[in-house]
Amino acid sequence: MSISVSGSQITFNDASTQNLQKRFNEAFEYRDGKLYWAVSNTNAIRVGQKAGTEHSRGYRRVSFDGKQWAVHRIIWIMFNGNIPVDMQIDHINGNANDNHIENLRLASNADNCKNRKVRPSNTGIRNVSLCAADGKYKVALQANGKKIYIGKFDDLEFAELVAIEARDKYHKEFARL
Repeated sequence: MSISVSGSQITFNDASTQNLQKRFNEAFEYRDGKLYWAVSNTNAIRVGQKAGTEHSRGYRRVSFDGKQWAVHRIIWIMFNGNIPVDMQIDHINGNANDNHIENLRLASNADNCKNRKVRPSNTGIRNVSLCAADGKYKVALQANGKKIYIGKFDDLEFAELVAIEARDKYHKEFARL
C-alpha cells in the first residue's frame, strides 16, 4: 500500500481506497440508511441480516476483518471512497442513527463540533446563558478553536435571535438551531 503525504493531509492511493470500497460493496448491501450483510463467512452472520450493533450515543458499529467500524463510515466509503485522515463524517441532522447517505457529509473536527446537540444551559437556548451577576443574557460561541463573545442583552428572545445570527455567520452550513 502506498501513502501520499501532502502538508498535514495523508491520503491512501487510489488502489487501496478502491479496494476497501470494493470490499465493503461486496460484503454489505446498503438499503434505506442501513447496512445488511451481503455475504456470510460465519454461522453468526446470515445474508440479509442487519449488520452491526448499536453502541454508545446511538452510533452503530460492525466488525469487519477484525476491526470495529462505524457504520456511517462504511456507508460513506461505499458511496464516496476515501475519508481523508483529517476529516470526520458528520450526521447533518445530528441523529447518529440516521445513516442515509444524504444525511452524511465530510467535516473537520471543528465543523463537526458546531453541529453537536445543545448542551444543557440555564436558559435551554444554545449559546445563550443567564449571567447571574447582572441578570442579562450573554451570547457567546466557539469557532475555529476560539471563544467569541457576542454581547449581553436584556431580552431572552432577542438574545436567541442574536445567537442564531452568530451561528449562521460563524458556523455557516454546520449551524444547528
